[in-house]
Amino acid sequence: MPEYTYACLDCNRVFNVRLSYQEYGRVPVTCPRCGSPQVERRIGRVRFIRSFESQLEDLADPGSFEEMERNPKALARMMRAMSAEMGEDLDPELEEVVSRLERGESPEEIEKSMPELVGEEGTEGETTTDNNKMEDFED
Repeated sequence: MPEYTYACLDCNRVFNVRLSYQEYGRVPVTCPRCGSPQVERRIGRVRFIRSFESQLEDLADPGSFEEMERNPKALARMMRAMSAEMGEDLDPELEEVVSRLERGESPEEIEKSMPELVGEEGTEGETTTDNNKMEDFED
């Protein structure tokens, strides 16, 4: 049976009432605290299922990229939103990075103090050694 949220206009109490679909709109609702019939329905959270692609499209809003370049806190918000949309927690290192961005530190400052996150070539996870250098080959 659906549960509906109401607020009393006399005593301001917010309360829930379970009503069947047949009862809704036909059965009078009164405040359980003061008994007043002066109540108003409140709409609670609305949830809907979205496709994975739709979630990623929202995160890739081009207008938000400009803000992230100028504002470390905006970058941190985007990273937290992406984590939430993906349903995955941030690993400890990334959590530290996001926390520092939220405090207003620039990505460059964080990168300098956490060199283990960036490889020798300046790209995360890409390191090369003399034995493993990539070479160009012509056909």
